[in-house]
Amino acid sequence: MLVRCTTKLLKAIGAEPASLVETPTSDRDWYANLVWITGRQCLLLTHAGTLFSVFVPDISVSDLRPFGGFVVPAVQSEGLPATTFGLLDTEDVAVAKTASRSVLGCMNDLATHCHYAVEDADGLELLNVEQLNRRLRRTILGPLGSIYPIEAARDYRRPMTNSHRGPKVVTGDP
Repeated sequence: MLVRCTTKLLKAIGAEPASLVETPTSDRDWYANLVWITGRQCLLLTHAGTLFSVFVPDISVSDLRPFGGFVVPAVQSEGLPATTFGLLDTEDVAVAKTASRSVLGCMNDLATHCHYAVEDADGLELLNVEQLNRRLRRTILGPLGSIYPIEAARDYRRPMTNSHRGPKVVTGDP
């Protein structure tokens, strides 16, 4: 699993520039960004090929280490088959810099949806995260045309091989 992280997330997880994987972009990549909502760090993950997204509220930097142990369980949700996005292994998560402005633009739109959802819920503590994630996956986003991300994910077939080339990246404390 390759996760393309924003600069602020790379700093938060302690990823060293030399440890980042350099590989061409792929629709198999995941993108991740730290989003601040009501003074708390939240994580937004988005799959490049389907724009299937996961919002994880109120996280700390220690939650993100080891990064694979945090990211893999977060994306295995919504009742999709376990292999929808390929074989996800917490020990086999590589990290790279973001590369697609289109995906980042969609993530900015989704972050705005998250901000409004928290406002509507009268705070992050009262937010129904499962309901918000359900809504995010059923939000039409420009690059997909008239297809919902959840539909794109259900139709997505990823080869059962590793999506990245290069060394396995271990960040932070073991």
